[in-house]
Amino acid sequence: MIPSLKHLRGDIYGGITTGIVALPLALAFGVASGAGPIAGLYGAIVVGFLASLFGGTPTNISGPTGPMVVVFAGLFASMAGRPELVFTAVMLAGLMQVLFGVLKFGQYIQLVPYPVVSGFMSGIGVIIVVLQIGRLLGAEPPGDVLGAMLVIPDAIAAINWQALIIGATSLVVGYAWPARYSKFLPGALAALVAGTVISLFLPGAPILGDIPSGLPQLQLPSYDHDSAYLVVQAALILAVLGSIDSLLTSLVADNMTRSKHDPDKELIGQGIGNGVAGLFGGLPGAGATMRTVVNIRAGGMTKLSGMIHAVLLLLVVFALGPLAEQIPHAALAGILVKVGIDIVDWGYLKTAHRGPRWDLALMVLVLLLTVFVDLITAVAVGVVLAALAFVRQVAQLQLKRIAEHPKRELVANELELIQQAGDRINVFDFGGPLSFGAAANMGHQIRTHAHDDAYILILDFSRVPFLDVSSARAIADISHDAHQAGRHVYVAAMHEDLKKVLRSLQADKYFDRDMVFPTRLEALQAAVAHVQSVRDGAVAEHH
Repeated sequence: MIPSLKHLRGDIYGGITTGIVALPLALAFGVASGAGPIAGLYGAIVVGFLASLFGGTPTNISGPTGPMVVVFAGLFASMAGRPELVFTAVMLAGLMQVLFGVLKFGQYIQLVPYPVVSGFMSGIGVIIVVLQIGRLLGAEPPGDVLGAMLVIPDAIAAINWQALIIGATSLVVGYAWPARYSKFLPGALAALVAGTVISLFLPGAPILGDIPSGLPQLQLPSYDHDSAYLVVQAALILAVLGSIDSLLTSLVADNMTRSKHDPDKELIGQGIGNGVAGLFGGLPGAGATMRTVVNIRAGGMTKLSGMIHAVLLLLVVFALGPLAEQIPHAALAGILVKVGIDIVDWGYLKTAHRGPRWDLALMVLVLLLTVFVDLITAVAVGVVLAALAFVRQVAQLQLKRIAEHPKRELVANELELIQQAGDRINVFDFGGPLSFGAAANMGHQIRTHAHDDAYILILDFSRVPFLDVSSARAIADISHDAHQAGRHVYVAAMHEDLKKVLRSLQADKYFDRDMVFPTRLEALQAAVAHVQSVRDGAVAEHH
């Protein structure tokens, strides 16, 4: 009974603490998205509550995050005046996430290589900073990166000094706020209060203005043929990005709590949260790393902490709307600039020059594609290039193993048999799984390293667990080349699954059934006997 009381106390404190941390961020993300601060609050409430209730990571705190808001803002800007289509995309994204979970995609989403994750997260950080520079100067930039960049020169020429001072104040307070005070007043909230107080003495900076209170208006799903592709594309980006973001946060939570989350259940929970958030006109969300860390450190251990955090924000919507109306845009911009800078993967960038150059180049490429093209293109290109690079490395290792003579791995009686045969026998050990990456050069490797006088090639499959079609065709080419050159191919230690693959593709037609052996030793014994019979025949013919 006592442990449950301990959890309850920790969950209440964790929920209240993260609710306070989430408040300024929800307002800031709502403004940055173009949908307004109330959309940010509704997103934090709905996603925060439902993702905690139905998700697979008990300590996750979910709500609007920088990556999700960047995508949403782009969609909102491109569909000005059609909010029903924008929120339809959010609902569709939630449905896709539920489908990801039902189809057990959680384990695959976590396979995105780190340089790709680092690149698109850093790119999102850059986007957030660029989009807020104009607001720090008192302007109202558009929701796209290039448009926001073009606004900066005009904003500098007509600086709103009040806005700049307010934004700079919130940014400095956000960075300088002592960690020991964060237990009582989180840095983001302190920055919001400081910026708002300064604005009372420096009037003239744009403020949030009217914020609706009470229950939100329902946004029913809508369909428009001309915009269908854009809506589905945005939904897919939100679904994939939200899934990656949430599962990365779940891994952080696992490391801190020494637990194991359920990735598929987490996707279902996030999908339900986003689907309902779209229905209520809220921003899409995901597992938020910073808020999750705060929750765990404050004592949150179960789903209750995330649900309490959402209830606290709901009370804020009903009670503190009039106060929030006086918050200046620049104060929220300062908070978001810090968020953007913190999202950039500085830890990797500081050490990347000491690691593989290819990984650094991949990270930079994904970053640039994220900023100047779009997230799906960035992630897709990054994953494909990383996979191709990995296949190339594995293929080179496989080819190197084929090229090396395995004498160091042969037992004494096998070495003795090879010595008896002289240069008449070549043994090629494939050394492990064969990939399509190595298939193209497999035949060349064997032709290059086969002795000129060898007329028996022993292909050792003892460490080959499976074959793909490319490898099977390569083996067929090897046996065909040997047949054309008057050589015999002996096959050793090939298990039945491999034989079935070769047989089904007719890739074994140059294998003599009498030359397929259960072990390498038996293949060597048969090869040596063949060499000896050829020698005896040559001697008899000579006499």
